[in-house]
Amino acid sequence: MSESAARLADHVLPHVPVRQWVLSLPYRLRYLLAWNHDLCRAVLGVYAHALLAFQRRRARRCSVGDGQSGSVTAIQRFGGGLNLNVHFHTLVLDGVFTEGQEETLRFQPTPPPTDEELGVVLATICARVRRLLRRRGLDADSDVTPPDPVAEESPALAGISSASIEGRVALGRRAGARVWRVGEEPDASWVLSGAPRHAHLDGFDLHANVAVPAADRARLERLCRYVLRPAVSQDRLRLLDDGRVLLALKTAWADGTRHLRFEPLEFLEKLTALTPRPRINLVLYHGVLAPHARWRARVVAYGAVPTATSLPKSRPDSSGGHAPAEPTHRHWSWARLMQRAFEIDVLACPRCGGRLRLIATVEDPGEIQAVLAVLALPAEAGDRAPPSRGSLDAIPMASVRA
Repeated sequence: MSESAARLADHVLPHVPVRQWVLSLPYRLRYLLAWNHDLCRAVLGVYAHALLAFQRRRARRCSVGDGQSGSVTAIQRFGGGLNLNVHFHTLVLDGVFTEGQEETLRFQPTPPPTDEELGVVLATICARVRRLLRRRGLDADSDVTPPDPVAEESPALAGISSASIEGRVALGRRAGARVWRVGEEPDASWVLSGAPRHAHLDGFDLHANVAVPAADRARLERLCRYVLRPAVSQDRLRLLDDGRVLLALKTAWADGTRHLRFEPLEFLEKLTALTPRPRINLVLYHGVLAPHARWRARVVAYGAVPTATSLPKSRPDSSGGHAPAEPTHRHWSWARLMQRAFEIDVLACPRCGGRLRLIATVEDPGEIQAVLAVLALPAEAGDRAPPSRGSLDAIPMASVRA
């Protein structure tokens, strides 16, 4: 996550304003997209092209013709309650690029979208997605029930996925029941609250109220880490004394729910539904950020200031000159990522402040014991720290709802 976010911030997203657009989908469409990656990419293409066309139209209103924008999308498969929820987090350049004389690029920012414009964009996406489903014989309004290849290939996986989307249990003695909720108001009804730059239509939900200015690269990288984050943080999980798992929600739900409680089998079931098929790409690019876009190389370098650390260094050759520069490494070292993501310099010596470096990796047991003996450290491994356990009674709550 941290490495991919750093790469997006340093080598993909140009120094221009960026806005996050989030599209959530109806339950049935989430199920179809969970295991049909071709359909998922097709729906994403409809959504991304609608956003880029919207940017071009707004640029034309500002007297900017032939403008091109770009986007990068992370396909997330999870919701806050460890449920299967395929949705799209898209970082869109908040404006368009135009090409001037001598093939120079110029960026024209556009004003933030209004609530009315967001509704028009969502209505366009809904209509186009429905047409796409009809062309593929997946229209929910059709009298003919389309085949379910997931159920035919793996009925257990189909059942787990369907239950995860609905917030229910598929396996074990509680099959068909809702996930246990722990909160304050178990009888409160679900309330949909409006928000700025937010639209909801027939199960589709579009939000675009988070934007990052061009100069705030640190905030942009934090947004990239959020978009690329894993399904759940270990800090939100607790192992109870009775062996069940408690998941703390990041924010309380509208009905007062603050925690979800799982039997061990139920917890594994939820993780199974979130695991994607192997060898599929969950980060996709469109517009001027697409891999084969004609302007891509110039767009990603737009506004960047070359630094000594970002330029590849040439090395002297045997003739006294300099050989061609070596290519930069694609992957980051763990120490650089720790310093960048958490501001922890793990290679700084705690005694003198000097720089630590890796000398060797010792794997032979005899050599390890010899080194430990010189350092006066015990050769036997100590007991591991027990897992974080807690009692359900220790959590402030007023009720437990099934």
